[in-house]
Amino acid sequence: MNAVLSLILGYFVGCINPARMVAKKKHVNLQAEGTGNLGATNTALVLGKKAGYFVLFFDMLKSIFSYKVARLIFPQLRLAGLIAGIGVLIGHAFPVFFRFQGGKSLASFGGLVLAHDPLQFAVLLALGIAMAFALNYGVYLAVTAAVLFPFFSYLRSGNLQIFCLTAIASAIVLLLHLGNLKRAITGEDPIHTRDGFKKIFGKKKA
Repeated sequence: MNAVLSLILGYFVGCINPARMVAKKKHVNLQAEGTGNLGATNTALVLGKKAGYFVLFFDMLKSIFSYKVARLIFPQLRLAGLIAGIGVLIGHAFPVFFRFQGGKSLASFGGLVLAHDPLQFAVLLALGIAMAFALNYGVYLAVTAAVLFPFFSYLRSGNLQIFCLTAIASAIVLLLHLGNLKRAITGEDPIHTRDGFKKIFGKKKA
């Protein structure tokens, strides 16, 4: 029962979408602009890096908050934090308040990894960024982190239950990014990592 409650807690926290809030304030439809995704990267591309940072940290905090609160409320359930984190990923991608149309949960996934293991977060982030720049598509950050997360978690914990839960979290992220991965493999994705980085962080012309 505690596991179900942890999942529900995470799900409803995950349903809160800061990208929608920022876009609504700016009178912009993010689903019709840029990558069409309701996440930090598209927010930064369309509305600027300050808005992107806000969405990024908000989405990460959703997982961190849910992870910590679930462990606090259900101390007898060792894996409550991971279960709540999985709930956040599902809620972010399929929010009940917005007709189940959400984002792709990458920032929330990052928050879950950070809450679970800060060292692992740093390693996966570095490897993911390296792959994204080397192959010039941002989706490879998500793929690299998601593929490695369960195995790194198992190596550090030796716990099969942790491996299974982190594998579920990773599977959610991979499934949500399948379309991006296919477009990257075929070269059909118009958004390239290096170009996107220059657009977001490059100096504006006077």
